Amino acid sequence: MLSPAGKCSFSFALDAEGAPTYRLFYGKKEVVQTSRMAVMLKDLPAFEKGFSIVKVDSMSYDGTWKPVWGEVASIRNHYKELAVTLQQASVNGRKWVIRFRLYDDGLGFRYEFPAQQGFKHFIVSQEKTEFDLVGDHKTFWIPGDYDTNEYAYNTSALSAVNGLAGGVANEIHARSPIGTNFVQTPLMMKTADGLYLNIHEAALVNYPAMNLEIDKTTFKLTSTLVPDAVGNMAYLQAPFNTPWRTVLVSDKAADILASKTILNLNEPSKITDPSWIKPTKYVGIWWEMHVGTSTWDYAGTQDGTGLENAASLKPSGKHGATTARVKTYIDFAAKHGFDGVLVEGWNTGWEDWFGQWKEDVFDFITPYPDFNVTELSAYAKSKNVHIIMHHETSGSVTNYERWMDQAYDFMNKNGYTAVKTGYVGRIIPRGEHHDGQWMVNHFNRVAAKTAQRRIMLDAHEPVRPTGLHRTYPNWLACEAARGNEFNAWSVGNPPEHETILPFTRLMGGPMDYTPGIFQIKLNHFTPSKTEQVHTTLAKQLALYVTMYSPLQMAADLPEIYEQHLDAFQFIKDVAVDWDDTQYLEAEPGDYLSIARKAKGSSDWFLGAITDENGRKAILPLTFLDKNQTYVATVYADAADAHWQLNPQAYKITSTLVTRENVMNIYLAAGGGAAVRFKVATAEEKRTLKKY
Repeated sequence: MLSPAGKCSFSFALDAEGAPTYRLFYGKKEVVQTSRMAVMLKDLPAFEKGFSIVKVDSMSYDGTWKPVWGEVASIRNHYKELAVTLQQASVNGRKWVIRFRLYDDGLGFRYEFPAQQGFKHFIVSQEKTEFDLVGDHKTFWIPGDYDTNEYAYNTSALSAVNGLAGGVANEIHARSPIGTNFVQTPLMMKTADGLYLNIHEAALVNYPAMNLEIDKTTFKLTSTLVPDAVGNMAYLQAPFNTPWRTVLVSDKAADILASKTILNLNEPSKITDPSWIKPTKYVGIWWEMHVGTSTWDYAGTQDGTGLENAASLKPSGKHGATTARVKTYIDFAAKHGFDGVLVEGWNTGWEDWFGQWKEDVFDFITPYPDFNVTELSAYAKSKNVHIIMHHETSGSVTNYERWMDQAYDFMNKNGYTAVKTGYVGRIIPRGEHHDGQWMVNHFNRVAAKTAQRRIMLDAHEPVRPTGLHRTYPNWLACEAARGNEFNAWSVGNPPEHETILPFTRLMGGPMDYTPGIFQIKLNHFTPSKTEQVHTTLAKQLALYVTMYSPLQMAADLPEIYEQHLDAFQFIKDVAVDWDDTQYLEAEPGDYLSIARKAKGSSDWFLGAITDENGRKAILPLTFLDKNQTYVATVYADAADAHWQLNPQAYKITSTLVTRENVMNIYLAAGGGAAVRFKVATAEEKRTLKKY
């Protein structure tokens, strides 16, 4: 079968043992060699071999849909579909359907278990989907793990992967690496002959997340699922559809970033009236705890005081979420046009929360004595600012499930329109994993329940996204990767980190990366600190464009921004929702330049970033509207900027440009540039120089 424009093709066949297999091509190049497909069951024969084909259905589809928010105003969903019904004569004629959707940028397929006599309840013991690759590809990977995605990325050949290499991963509290030859998805690769490949999954519902096992001799990848506490993978009932397995391919790296295949494989929105869902730019009480100037806890003790003895707490004097401090952030947000203020550490329980595997830690409705809920809600409303709720569960998910209804009622009563959830630590029920079926169902329940209460959701430490923000557009963002906070208290994120994330983690959905750190060297706060952010200040600005999210935080302290109001102007101006996105240049692990057009506006914004190597970004402006002259305000690295040696050196210039121009912008080592393009006024045309 050929894709709609003939760029990709695939074939399906049964091998000599009656096992289903598939092959995938990009043009004439084989991408995935003959690969088997199987699902193993506990105490029942596997869906593996001994099949015959009893029915083949095919169709084509070409339609468009409009996301509630996104990188583009509308999305085309154009594919050819093949549904193959198989029968196992040796297992009472049991039927199985494998459904394929072939796009011009790759393939999606899933397994369907029809309702049928004699087959209803079943337990998946493993899935063995193969991706038999044609070579030892260059790979951007993090170790396969059941509990965390917060590793720094490695770049190596497939044969050189070592999923048990600890390195800086020891700073991650809850991790469960699988083994030497295991990696996570989304997995990004580049072949020796210049093809870019990405393997992931779409529409992860009622099923565990997929990791991949590497055969380092044949370069075959095989799916492996996240088990539950007793070693089973999924408890299912027919009829049931697995998530889609996706393979994206192109000879251009930018095409991988532009792909909407994962989104298209998800179900349409379940929210009939999404008018209350608002992409949000926010500030908050968060970074100051990471750099150590304040604390989440009120009493500054880890002596087991806990929620049950909250009345006996005595203030340490370093608590961040005080009524007075929150008002400072509300005032700052109102002054500079921000939508929200995140407040972490407002509620009792932080004295006894971390690493104890304790059942009852937070109740999500009881504030500390110095946080006046009623007063702050009224104050925020008077300033047209929304307070963003924070629900850290400490991994005690059974506790959160008990409290969710009361917690969301509390939010509705007090005017909180968005919640940031957190799952730091090992999961309760004990023995469950962050990425197993039980937790996947929990994360999806939270999305559905918050949607019912008209609450927007930002999930931290969740399973990695798979495009479900199409189905639940109130699910604005997730973390599910190594975020900016690691720069505050660890060896940090290497300069290449942000050039890899768009090709890996962000393939499944937006990330709340929390950019905008201006005070790069953290000894500013504590002289003994040696940590720093591993970018230049200008690159922090560029991340607002290159790290897509409809939920963007200006993460630094208000007092720091007040010292750099000229650079802060870009954060104030940059949009969080877009009508169009153009990928100007891209190479995973090296550099990335993206231009985006603001929703309902003529303004364009551009972000260009590089890794540890300085470079010149060459940026054709053909994305700009015809017959228009723009003012290009460029926030760039200074000539002597360097992420490590001189990270806060930047310069701001403004010139006139049109779509005929090609901009050349110097990016320092670990640096970047951000540009706002605004239609020029008559006065600006007279006074500003042309580029």
